[in-house]
Amino acid sequence: MKCLMPWLIAASLAGCGETALLSVNEGSGPTPSLPAPVKTLIPTVNIAPAVGWPKGNKPTAAPGTQVEAFASGLDHPRWLYLLPNGDVLVAETNAPPKPEDGKGIRGWAMGKAMKRAGATVPSANRITLLRDADHDGVAEIRSPFIEGLNSPFGMTLVGKDLYVADTDRLLRFHYEPGAMQVTDKGHPVTELPGGPLNHHWTKNVIASPDGKKLYVTVGSNSNVGENGMEKEQGRAAIWEVDPANGKHRLFATGLRNPNGLAWEPHSNALWTAVNERDEIGSDLVPDYITSVKDGGFYGWPYSYYGQHVDHRVHPQAPQKVAQALAPDYAVGPHTASLGLAFVKPGMLPPPFEQGALVGQHGSWNRKPHSGYKVLFVPFDRAGKPAGHPIDLLTGFLDSDGKAMGRPVGVINDGKGGILVADDVGNVIWRVSKAP
Repeated sequence: MKCLMPWLIAASLAGCGETALLSVNEGSGPTPSLPAPVKTLIPTVNIAPAVGWPKGNKPTAAPGTQVEAFASGLDHPRWLYLLPNGDVLVAETNAPPKPEDGKGIRGWAMGKAMKRAGATVPSANRITLLRDADHDGVAEIRSPFIEGLNSPFGMTLVGKDLYVADTDRLLRFHYEPGAMQVTDKGHPVTELPGGPLNHHWTKNVIASPDGKKLYVTVGSNSNVGENGMEKEQGRAAIWEVDPANGKHRLFATGLRNPNGLAWEPHSNALWTAVNERDEIGSDLVPDYITSVKDGGFYGWPYSYYGQHVDHRVHPQAPQKVAQALAPDYAVGPHTASLGLAFVKPGMLPPPFEQGALVGQHGSWNRKPHSGYKVLFVPFDRAGKPAGHPIDLLTGFLDSDGKAMGRPVGVINDGKGGILVADDVGNVIWRVSKAP
């Protein structure tokens, strides 16, 4: 079948498009290779069909580490949070209804593509509590913690206030230490951009070290502003929210789709993991992790990776491009890097002792595939990336290029391990030192 077919057919069959000329490693690090954009009649579409894990199979852990299932049989687990007593919260969630995002040929085609990738299952709208009471690395206790939410994602605890980022608002719940379930109905803190378009729906939240401020990620409502910038108000940004009154300001902007948030332990800087734009070739644009400067503008949609102009955007904004900050570290083009956590000392063996973990959900707009792994980025004691990325957890694709799993959220479990949410395998994996 020729690649001149309409895009809607091409997207559903995943049969056409250009191929990467560079390796993923060449699109990684502090100074990634950024070739010229590739213009094609149709975007590259290369979906890894979601098939789940065959019985007895699991990902491949790096030398010196091992991986086992911490919990299985979950319903699209996406994000994780560790409570002070060691209980683990998991957001079992997926996209909310967003009818405006599925309109037209492009929307129809993207819907077909996401279904093939296992990304269209109904949202359980639930946070579940997992408890490993006997400390054997497996959660033997499971309890519905909060139900009836609206595509929940991020979670953070300040004292006895548990904050949950639904897709359209930030909520506060009362939490008693050790509780297996929250019966509080939840109190709105502030509304978040949602609505019938709501292209990038995931909202994450993290508290400042002193608990006085909350930081919330809000992704863009498009790839590169094609729905009109009026639909992007408050989006492609990290919000700073005052939990006492719900007032917010834009802490950083121009971040196409920020998800992971974490405080770097040496510099105390806020870091985020960001999904960059699609449809200008398999080698562009690298996703990245970066420290976030208060008031910083990171380019979207007018430029990428600093001041590289995206000529698809109209009208252009050269004055904005001149302000665009380059991110700190690229983690490969189209890797869909979502999860972000800094390794706590003593958790993992060399070379994984000090640095950032990145959960890479995996590509749809690149040939060959990229991501589908948990990546480790070494950091120095000044709080800066220092070296080449290293694979920690791989093997999520089978020999036919089908997705047995897709990593999302990553956290330290406080008990000598790293937990990884796998929303296709419906598993939470635990990575630890090998005996």
